[in-house]
This record gives sequence, C-alpha cells and structure tokens, in this order.
Amino acid sequence: MNKVIVISGASSGIGKAAAEYFHGKGYKVIGLSRTYPKEKYDYDYVLGDLAKESDIDRAVEEIGKLTDHVDVLVNCAGIGISGAIEYNTLEEVNKIFQVNVIGQFYITKKILPLLRAANGAKIINVGSVAGELTIPFQTFYSMTKSAVHRFTEGLRIELKPFGIGVASVLPGDTKTGFTANRYQPRVIENDLYKDRIKRSINKMEHDEQNGMTPMSVVKVIERLIGRKNMPVHVTVGFSYKFLVLLSRIFPKRFVYWIITKMYG
Repeated sequence: MNKVIVISGASSGIGKAAAEYFHGKGYKVIGLSRTYPKEKYDYDYVLGDLAKESDIDRAVEEIGKLTDHVDVLVNCAGIGISGAIEYNTLEEVNKIFQVNVIGQFYITKKILPLLRAANGAKIINVGSVAGELTIPFQTFYSMTKSAVHRFTEGLRIELKPFGIGVASVLPGDTKTGFTANRYQPRVIENDLYKDRIKRSINKMEHDEQNGMTPMSVVKVIERLIGRKNMPVHVTVGFSYKFLVLLSRIFPKRFVYWIITKMYG
C-alpha cells in the first residue's frame, strides 16, 4: 500500500515541490493550504487556513475521509514579515505566530490519531537557519522558527513511545515565492533608521532569489523519511551548516557582529 503523506503549505514553494515530487514517487499525497495551487495538480487536496481553528478542524475531518492513517506529516506552511521591531504592528505579530507556530501545533495535534494509526510514522517540520541565527529586521520570523525547533524537540520526546519520529529541516536562503509574499514593512527608511531597513531587506531578497532550489530541501526531507532514526535537526546546505556550527562554537558577540555586518 502506498504511503500517505500530508503536506501543509503545498500550494507554492517547498511545499508544492514536495507534493509534486512525492506524488511522482508513488505516495498518496494530500496537499493542504489556504488556496489551491495555481498550476495543475493530480493528487488529493484539502483547503484550510492554518490561522483559523475551525478551518483546521474541517480540513482534518476531510483528510480522515481520504485515509485511515498518515505515514508522514510535513509541516511546511509559513509566512514572513519584515521591518524594524519598533514599527511592526501587533496584528502582524499575531498573524505570523498564528500561522507559523500555533497553526503548526494545532494541525499536528489534530492529525496525531492518524499518525498513530500508521507504523513508524514521521513528522517533519520545516524550520529555518533564521531560527538559530536571529536576523535583524525579520526578528519575528526568527522567533517563530526558533519556536518550531523547540516544538520539534518536545514533540519528539513525547511521541517516541508511540514510534512516531519527529525532526526539523533548517533551510537557508531558498528561491521561492516566499520572498514576494513576505509582509513588507510600513516604514522602509526614515531619519532614525536611515536606510538600514531597506538595505537589510534588499540583502535578504537578493540572497533568497539566488539561493538553493526547493528541491534541495525536498531531497533532505526524502532522506529523513527513509531513515529509521531521524536526527533532531538537519540544516540544508554546506555553507548554512557551517554558519550554524560557528554560532555554537564562537562567542555570541562575535557571531552577531558578523550578522550585524550582513544585515544590521
């Protein structure tokens, strides 16, 4: 019987690439997102906004009609906001935490019975290198991804007795539609911050649009699925692995001196 994989955020970017790839590999794919993919697809799809509890409840009910178990859950949905902390609004901060953290918790919670019904199920959360290295002017995105990493760690310990493996994938800059969809700041330049916000965002966008392909991340997800015992976190890309390693070896003051030079 084909393995069943549920992928949130499957309408674009890494999630869409994963849905198409695993469908081609013979998996029963169930995509989940707020809107349908713009391009044609031929796997199952369920609509649901991760910012809305009722949407998640309904989506999981529909998934339960499509399958009696789930072998793999890939939590890929996420949004980004940028700008100086001083100018971010409470509405923006609530929104990013609702989707990136609370929504991920709730969809996982609701699908757990279906995961427990499988043999050796896996949960793979898509985090970010930005969750290990705080990036100025996208601090709230870094905060949510750090929360995803801690969520992974706690969930992994709690679910081990049920034979459910949990890991997170930490991509660095990846070329997707995420760049264009990021919430843009209301204040991009002023007398206080000068052009620092604008320069930081320009650097982020340049690095993302010249970054790795979504398939680089999908291949890592595939390798994790194939492993009996998954590592807790896997960073994607040699240069990003090196950066994360440096952050753990060198004093934080030195690490954030480098980040300030790059983004501050």
